[in-house]
Amino acid sequence: MAVHEHKERGKKSIRCFVVTVSDTRDENTDTSGQTIKKLLAGEGHEAVGYRIVKDEPREIEALLDQALAADGTDAVIVNGGTGISPRDGTYEVVSRCLEKKLDGFGELFRYLSYLDIGSAAMMSRAAAGTARGKVLISLPGSRGAVTLAMEKLILPELRHMVSQLQGQ
Repeated sequence: MAVHEHKERGKKSIRCFVVTVSDTRDENTDTSGQTIKKLLAGEGHEAVGYRIVKDEPREIEALLDQALAADGTDAVIVNGGTGISPRDGTYEVVSRCLEKKLDGFGELFRYLSYLDIGSAAMMSRAAAGTARGKVLISLPGSRGAVTLAMEKLILPELRHMVSQLQGQ
């Protein structure tokens, strides 16, 4: 079966849980989380959950555990904490959760970022894969990075990824 046939047969509305990892943002200043929700809605998807969590590994892990356990969630999209600063701990937590890694996601994201921002793109530890039968994606926290990933990688393939996990 061709890829476009898989995409056409997949669920039309994907239920996503959006997580922002930040020590400083709140719902009013979280432009990245709001951008993810807006872009999802624009494609007919639903944000079934949204939370902001401090960049503390235990707190991130607890929230991801909750989001991945939710019956009404097909995918979890995390933004923030993917850099190399001492406070950036999202990548380590997400990596422990991933059962099947989609290495190509991070590679493509860094390539597209390189075209946009240059060599600083190599410091991004964006990642994606599957966890507990759901799609789990981790993005940098900047609005530009979120927009790039959503428009060029996630939204074109989200239905396809979920349909593959659900055996459609």
